[in-house]
Amino acid sequence: MENALHRKLGARHINFLALGSAIGTGLFYGAAEAIKQAGPSVILAYILGGVAIYMVMRALGEMVVREPVSSSFGHYAAEYLGPMAGFLTGWTYVLEMVIVALADITAFGIYMSFWFPDTPQWIWVLGVVVIICGLNLCHVRIFGEMEFWLTLVKVSAIVAMIVGGAAILFMGIRLNGNSAPSIGNLVSHGGFFANGMEGFFASFAVVMFAYGGIEIIGLTGGEAQHPEKVIPKAINVIPARILLFYVMTITVILSILPWTEIGTQGSPFVQIFKGLGIDSAATVLNVVVITAAVSAINSDIFGAGRMMFGLAARGQAPRALMRVSRFGVPWVTVLCMTAVLLGGVVLNYLIPEKIFLLIASLATFATVWVWLMILLSQISMRRRLSAEETATLKYKVPFWPLGPALAVAFMVFVIAVLGYVEDTRVSLYVGIVWIILMSALWQFVVLPAKAAKQATANGHAESHLLKPLSQP
Repeated sequence: MENALHRKLGARHINFLALGSAIGTGLFYGAAEAIKQAGPSVILAYILGGVAIYMVMRALGEMVVREPVSSSFGHYAAEYLGPMAGFLTGWTYVLEMVIVALADITAFGIYMSFWFPDTPQWIWVLGVVVIICGLNLCHVRIFGEMEFWLTLVKVSAIVAMIVGGAAILFMGIRLNGNSAPSIGNLVSHGGFFANGMEGFFASFAVVMFAYGGIEIIGLTGGEAQHPEKVIPKAINVIPARILLFYVMTITVILSILPWTEIGTQGSPFVQIFKGLGIDSAATVLNVVVITAAVSAINSDIFGAGRMMFGLAARGQAPRALMRVSRFGVPWVTVLCMTAVLLGGVVLNYLIPEKIFLLIASLATFATVWVWLMILLSQISMRRRLSAEETATLKYKVPFWPLGPALAVAFMVFVIAVLGYVEDTRVSLYVGIVWIILMSALWQFVVLPAKAAKQATANGHAESHLLKPLSQP
């Protein structure tokens, strides 16, 4: 069977795949945690984070358009920073997808309990894992279509919330007897930096988690129709749209409700819909968050699977992960992710109350590490190119070299924040241990295995050369 992916994803699929991966739990539930830490200044945190992500995506786009491959940034790290960097980047991205997917399938079970409180959560978790596994085994175009419609539901809900919130704001509708909605709420409850600069900096652990997943655009390069046209268009509009959704949503929420009340009376989304006279607001939101969770899990399995496929192609993972079905789907990687996600059934019994912040910070380390490697790979690539080769690039990073350098500094800053804030410090420790363990695995397992394989291949070649010619 040919180990090749099919180029069946169009611009519409790629745009919504990136939106679906980046807009999910991080917005619907993570925003409340970020607001709690920073107060209204979280708006500025989302803006700064969004600008940095745009620079990361432009760096990724420059490499993808020049060389569209399925494993994308894992391949580029190996090519421009060395094989070990590619190994660490690829498997750290897989770790990120696993962590986020585990959080989302657990959240799915919680969401379903809203309607079926007497049904054990593990049943819903098992069901969604089986269904999404089947979806990912289908033709990639079917996968793209499903992701398009799933994402359309939650994007429509966000737009409705922004429009409805704006209506509440300008009409002065009071929610549950609270103070009148006003832009003044952004500064009248302790000021814009209500929790000081320390709270502002601490919020980046959750803010950057919210943007995680947008880099999946790069992994579609090996399955995109006309990647040299589709990828630049997606990169130009998707970061701006996500930034707009997050900033506008948070601004509307904080204008309608004092930041000190966010999360104390249920979801702010539910409060806003109720304020518009929608009695079934909680039910409507539950449909949206379920759709968001399924969409995010769908994207996570896709991203991790394509990365493992690329790692196997470079000899940094078992060759079995390169097996492709007749639909052009790396089915072994899908089954591996499914097996890992079944661990979410166990998590439903063990998960503590503060698991979201822990998972968000763990995922933030993995995500920021990947973004840092993307930036460093692009810088290394550009330095290798001659002036003539640079001139032929079809899609260039803006503000070179200052833009990428500032983005690198920002990523290092976010990693430092994880270690500075007590609640997220454990994620930095876990991240460092992960990098050390994977480095040891590379040094003592992967490299010796590759050397032995090369020696065997050389031995076969030499024996073939020494074999005497048969006599007539």
